[in-house]
Amino acid sequence: MSENITRPAARWSSKRSRWAALSVASTAAVALGVGTVAGATPAVAGGSPAPAAPAATRAALDPALVAGRGANVAFSEQEAEKAATNGTVLAGRAAYTLPAEASGRSAVSLAPGQYVEFTLPKAANAITVRYSIPDAANGGGITAPLNVTVNGGDRKTLSLTSQYAWLYNQYPFSNDPNAGLLHSDWWITECGCVPNSTTPPFQVSTPFRPNHFYDEQRLPLGRTYAAGSRIRLTAPAGSNASATVIDLLDSEQVGLPKIDLIAANVLVFGADPTGRRDSADAIDKAIAFAKKAHLKVYIPPGTYQVNRHIVVDDVTIEGAGNWYTVIKGKEVALSTPAPDGSVHTGVGFYGKDASAGGSSNVHLSGFAIEGDVRERIDTDQVNGIGGALSDSTIDGLYIHHTKVGMWFDGPMNNTKITDNIIVDQIADGLNFHTGVTNSLVQNNFIRNSGDDGLAMWSEKTEDANNTFDHNTVQTPVLANGIAIYGGTDNTVSNNLIADPIREGSGIHVGSRFGAEAFTGHLWITNNTTVRAGTYELNWNIGLGAIWFFALEKDINADIEVVGDNFLDSTYNAIMLVADWPVKDLYHITNVHFKDVKIDGTGTSVVSARAGGSASFENVDARNVGAVGINNCGQFNWLPTGSEFSFEDRGGNDGGGTTGPWFASWELPNTITCDDRPPVVVPPAPSAW
Repeated sequence: MSENITRPAARWSSKRSRWAALSVASTAAVALGVGTVAGATPAVAGGSPAPAAPAATRAALDPALVAGRGANVAFSEQEAEKAATNGTVLAGRAAYTLPAEASGRSAVSLAPGQYVEFTLPKAANAITVRYSIPDAANGGGITAPLNVTVNGGDRKTLSLTSQYAWLYNQYPFSNDPNAGLLHSDWWITECGCVPNSTTPPFQVSTPFRPNHFYDEQRLPLGRTYAAGSRIRLTAPAGSNASATVIDLLDSEQVGLPKIDLIAANVLVFGADPTGRRDSADAIDKAIAFAKKAHLKVYIPPGTYQVNRHIVVDDVTIEGAGNWYTVIKGKEVALSTPAPDGSVHTGVGFYGKDASAGGSSNVHLSGFAIEGDVRERIDTDQVNGIGGALSDSTIDGLYIHHTKVGMWFDGPMNNTKITDNIIVDQIADGLNFHTGVTNSLVQNNFIRNSGDDGLAMWSEKTEDANNTFDHNTVQTPVLANGIAIYGGTDNTVSNNLIADPIREGSGIHVGSRFGAEAFTGHLWITNNTTVRAGTYELNWNIGLGAIWFFALEKDINADIEVVGDNFLDSTYNAIMLVADWPVKDLYHITNVHFKDVKIDGTGTSVVSARAGGSASFENVDARNVGAVGINNCGQFNWLPTGSEFSFEDRGGNDGGGTTGPWFASWELPNTITCDDRPPVVVPPAPSAW
């Protein structure tokens, strides 16, 4: 470091400020149960470990089934239904039910006085509990306690809340469980009626379409407990929650906080690590100083209240780690709507808008963003990360209770997003919107998004040369795990997508929402979906675990689906569909499936409901519940056969209850259409 950089640092970094940073870091480290001296080994408490701790799962599966797929995370995930309990195990996949939104489509319901007990698979000093408790009678949520004990002692209490859960009704949803229809709908699937033509006007039973039931909380344990230690979660006898549903427990050994003494420390500029005073202005001052002095900004352990956007450009901001440094804010109503239509603001780190040139050289790492978003208002800019960020990195963040974890409005280029956790969002986990190029999203964990977990949306300007790689997406409540809307030369690789709930599925390729056409190539390689293939509410049919939808344009770019595994698909593994009003107008062609494994489908391997063609090579299937190819084409029932043709490139083996899935009598385009085939529940996936 040059002299002109170190001297400004010495002027503001007094002994008091240095010791203040160390003191806060020390307090936070003690809360988590780690030493504050580098290299120290934390003491292990809790007595002798059990002889054989149960193995953790990934997406409720044996990790061997998804080896090499998804994010490599620091925590171990354990399912409540596999733990010891005197509660009631819930299971099922029907939308708008508690088990459907649970990981593995199963959870444990605890009445007051009941418990579920997990055995740690590895040493841990911190846990995350994913849970659901009831809403208030008129909405708005309740709070309820959950007792946490380790090895029968060391009791702590979590204060659970449902204030960030429980949405109702049609899109964009309501927080009121007693509300009637938000708007007229041409079709109400639940009763098969058309509201506008009923007399008197159609009334739905309430609560109508409840969803978004779950939330999660983190808890430092105060010390490190050995593998085999027992974590018991108990709904106290006096709980005001009639049922406390536990989905899973994540356990983690959190390391030491990061301390940076050669940086612009926000405490020096007046930031309050207790969260009592607003720290937004102090962080702005630290950023301004750091840019002049060519320093990083450091936010030491603590909770910092921030109730607006922190605008970032050409700056590096580092926290002590996302368990230690928390940026927490309230959602604030604006006196007048902003030019972009926002009626609220809230905590978030935003690059400048692309129309103002965007931001570049921004590097954010090592902190948590805790928002306060409880309703979906699509015009609101209340996202964890926003704006346009080029030549930037975002690493190691934990983003909770914002609208979208990260929403980027391009054009922007060359941004890397790695090792983040994005949970409990009202809308998307992450969205590359409009002209995002040459960017990477890798090793991120997304759970409980209220819309697509990861999306590229080429509205107005195409997204190009981007990669979504080695990410895990679990339990998106609405829409898809990973969705690609137009664009060119993009890649979706090595991801793990589990348990999409409704009106979407595991992987989606869609010509819709005003997206630019697909051009060039789209590579979908070496991904795994599990328990995908959801029910499409508007069509009243099941989707594929991967589905292609031609709504506004042809889909005719070179699309390669290679090396993917589709496990335990609720309906179809693969669907290619055009919407009914445009079924004779738009087609799906040039899609190629190769080296694909399909283990378990409730209905078919492939459902074709469009005109076009696809090729298949070395696609192996087993435990197929219906005819292998459900070929409806464009529903014109031509004597020459279906308008969708299947090219057999060899090696397409296996099948199920109706014989070989790629049967010779189905070629080249035999109509084998069953609009809504019965569902045969497949066995659990196993090693191939």
